[in-house]
This record gives sequence, C-alpha cells and structure tokens, in this order.
Amino acid sequence: MTTSPTHLALLTLALLAVFLIALLAAVTAGLLARWDGASAPAALLRAGIAFGGALTLLIAVLALVAGTLT
Repeated sequence: MTTSPTHLALLTLALLAVFLIALLAAVTAGLLARWDGASAPAALLRAGIAFGGALTLLIAVLALVAGTLT
C-alpha cells in the first residue's frame, strides 16, 4: 500500500500540532506551579509531567482518529 504525499503532509502537520499543544500545556503547568510558590526544579517536574501526559493523550486521540478514517 502506498501513501500519498498529501497524507504524509497532513500527518506531519497533525503531529506538529500535537507537539505544540503538549508544549503549551507544559509551559502553562510550569508557570502556574511557579506562581503557586513551587521551587524551579519542582515546577520543571510538573511541566514535564504535564507534557508527557498531554502528549500521550493527544497521540492516542490522533491514532484513534487516523484509525477510523482509514
């Protein structure tokens, strides 16, 4: 089965959007933790947890959508 360049471009854009949304969630979580009085390492840890969780969830949703469309 061959994949058209259009499908590959859309998949690349979707992955980029997922990564950027997860990064935005991480930055938000880190800033909120820091404003709440957490130390810098604790805020980074919370940002990393938020990034990993958001990325996992969004990749799972993307896989579900891609599976239903094909």
